[in-house]
Amino acid sequence: MNVQTRNKRRRWMALAAVPLLLAAMLYGVGSGSVQISVVEIWRVLFGEGEAAHEAIIWNIRLPRVLVGLLAGACLAASGALLQGVMRNPLADPGIVGVSAGGGLAAVIALVLFPQFSYMLPGFAFIGALVASLVIYVLAWDGGSSPVKIVLAGIAVNALLGGVMNGVMVLNSDRIQSVIPWLAGGLSGRSWPHLEFLLPYAIIGLGLVPFAAKTSNLLMLGDQSAQSLGQHVERQRFLIIALASLLAGAAVSVAGLIGFVGLIVPHAVRIALGEDYRYLLPFSMVGGAVLLVVADTAARSWFDPLELPAGVLLACIGAPFFLMLLKKRRLIR
Repeated sequence: MNVQTRNKRRRWMALAAVPLLLAAMLYGVGSGSVQISVVEIWRVLFGEGEAAHEAIIWNIRLPRVLVGLLAGACLAASGALLQGVMRNPLADPGIVGVSAGGGLAAVIALVLFPQFSYMLPGFAFIGALVASLVIYVLAWDGGSSPVKIVLAGIAVNALLGGVMNGVMVLNSDRIQSVIPWLAGGLSGRSWPHLEFLLPYAIIGLGLVPFAAKTSNLLMLGDQSAQSLGQHVERQRFLIIALASLLAGAAVSVAGLIGFVGLIVPHAVRIALGEDYRYLLPFSMVGGAVLLVVADTAARSWFDPLELPAGVLLACIGAPFFLMLLKKRRLIR
């Protein structure tokens, strides 16, 4: 792709970002067992709509959509950061153990300490960060290469998954509320969940732009980054910690949703190039839109059943990702 084409695409994406977010929000708020038109949504937002529609929008759909926007942005940003720091387009919070660490901590909190469920985002972040530290230590051998981190992450992911299953088996009488969360989705998410997520999302997403320059330098390789004055190991650790914060925050409210942190940054990279000044913000927009649209489709396409968004994303996303891999000749 030449420079002119790439810059043109970036300009178009910048112009389309806000309309895409608004379209996803309108789709999420208006779709469901009760269809609500755009005009009626507008009237409700200004206090002039029908009482039934007002209750549906303000109490059920709007907070769910807002949670989806933040969780999707966090997952996509986390995936983009991990792909950059590991120089591997297949890196993802769900693959390298970061989401599993947050998931295990959240399951322990939900099953063993339900009285502290209001601290779920904090538990998930601590779990994701501890998992990241363990992965980093296991990969350390006088330095930490991206390949070692990925391999250590896969092993830790398997271990944490086993521990999570063990906790649930040993507490089988308490896991009914955890099972939907494990499938990943936004069912039942409301204003309290948004309040839980918001501080972590604001901090994490607010720090993401400051990681763009470092991510670009790390993509050049450790030796090149060091020659440009970067403290590679420290910068790598800080970016992994930021990715852990983002993944833990998203996992705490949306459950173990896969695919978003993997496919969105990869697709944006194909369309707009490797520059993290553009890759990170457009990945956040893409992740937010994808999760909201997937969640809305999962609850409206199969009415009266509500399919978890994580299941729909896995069913649709895996073939799409394989198609991308084939197109990019990463597999043969």
